[in-house]
Amino acid sequence: MEENKEQINEEVLELRMFFFVPYNISPIQQGIQAGHVALRYARKYYQENPQVWDFVDNHETFIILNGGTTNDQIDEEGLSIGGMNQIGDALYGNQIDFAYFNEPDLNYALTAICFICDERVFDKKKYPDFIDYLSDVKLMKDDLISFNFMKKITVTIEEHFVEEYKEWVRLIGGVKNVFLRELIKGKKLA
Repeated sequence: MEENKEQINEEVLELRMFFFVPYNISPIQQGIQAGHVALRYARKYYQENPQVWDFVDNHETFIILNGGTTNDQIDEEGLSIGGMNQIGDALYGNQIDFAYFNEPDLNYALTAICFICDERVFDKKKYPDFIDYLSDVKLMKDDLISFNFMKKITVTIEEHFVEEYKEWVRLIGGVKNVFLRELIKGKKLA
């Protein structure tokens, strides 16, 4: 009985599967590539990531975003040239569970990347960005206006409001969710 109480009290979060696809393939191909990589993701993580089955059983919403170009070449600084490739590198570097698909009919170009995240990444009404969190929850708008004048000083808002930032990061689920929020911010639907 105790176990059931814990399950009932546990917060249920909406999940979405986000995809990045190249800008220069047709809409139908973008959808097909998303399908390929969704299956790769499920096969890769179905045993170790409980979100996979929760997503399949309860959510099933895909968000397909424009990932820019695909190009596996590296620049002089050792960074990927293609926008899709940069996204993959960033997901890997931030230890996010993700999958990718290389299309054999396009010379094995990277054509899709996907990951699952919860609503703390994408629901800006329930989980506002840090600046909105400060103004809505913690500070008076006058304090934030004062901070805007202080921007001439080389301190970020996160550095100025350290404790509030830590609280916000905890609210939205940790540093991985902070990264994912930034990754999808401003991206257009494919």
